[in-house]
Amino acid sequence: MPKHVASLYETMTQQAAVDGRPAQLFTLRNTSGMTATFMDIGATWLSCTLPLENTDREVLLSYATMAQHNVQTAYFGATVGRYANRIANGHFTIDGTGYQVDKNQGGHTLHGGPSGFDKRRWTLKEHTDTVILFGLVSVDGDQGFPGELTATVRFELTENNGLEIQYVAECDKACPVNFTNHAYFNLMGAHTDEDCLAHSLSISADKFVPTNAEGIPTGELKSVEGTGFDFREIKTLKQDFLIDEEQKLANGYDHAFLLSELVTDGTAIAVRATSPDELVTLEVKTTKPAVQLYTGNFLAGEPARNGKHIIHQGFCLETECLPDAPNHPEWPGNSILHPSEQYNHTTTYQFVF
Repeated sequence: MPKHVASLYETMTQQAAVDGRPAQLFTLRNTSGMTATFMDIGATWLSCTLPLENTDREVLLSYATMAQHNVQTAYFGATVGRYANRIANGHFTIDGTGYQVDKNQGGHTLHGGPSGFDKRRWTLKEHTDTVILFGLVSVDGDQGFPGELTATVRFELTENNGLEIQYVAECDKACPVNFTNHAYFNLMGAHTDEDCLAHSLSISADKFVPTNAEGIPTGELKSVEGTGFDFREIKTLKQDFLIDEEQKLANGYDHAFLLSELVTDGTAIAVRATSPDELVTLEVKTTKPAVQLYTGNFLAGEPARNGKHIIHQGFCLETECLPDAPNHPEWPGNSILHPSEQYNHTTTYQFVF
């Protein structure tokens, strides 16, 4: 495996994780030489290398030690739950019953709360050369969420250089459920000292979710027409960067896009990103109704494998339900999982190089 990936097995286990035991790392590899490395803490995608021009290009931002993991606040590569993105005031109502969950960002709940699934040790259930399966049980009342929830996340590295992620969950009480992976991509290489804004991007979405200064949706689903949020035709991230008031409030893109129903079958390409040198393209396929584009607006100073990250060094494409959807039942997509149902969604990050 690539040298820096091999070194992670030593550096990430020198200090114990929050539960007093070292993390466990696992690397998947296909016959073309692409690798994907994971950690059981947070079911975290730590590394993704592509065999490119006689080198292995690392395209994920991350850190190298457990000490760095414990202080980072960017959710690098983590599996996020119970509810990814924001819940306004940490409050929602289901069938007439109100629930208050733990808050962790300006009076609101972000990415599952202060002890979200990104901070838990997931149980290894299966591991082969190309597949890894993690499981987690979240007890009834965990951070205020109702019901005992059982979840798995399965990662498969395919022969055509895709990472397929499948999320499955069941809960014995009605509860908001929304998983995502919080990988930060820089297709030029994670070790570059350049930001990600020269990447080209297209998103099959006619509407986006405006938010206030705290990142909470205003309640509107707004047309992308005539705004900097129009990625229906491919353009660079920097082309319309910070031209909208909504962007200025967030210091860049940090917004959910409601995907066209034509691209939420798990096989159609919903999002496409290409590196400035045009050597790598990332295609995103998903069954989720939305994707959150985040341009690393608060990455500056976050720990990196070598030193610190810079602002806008990577971008996230978090496939998900819409933010604060439990408080907007009129919106498309079902954000409440009922006991008679199974949460079952897939997202594929397909690399073309």
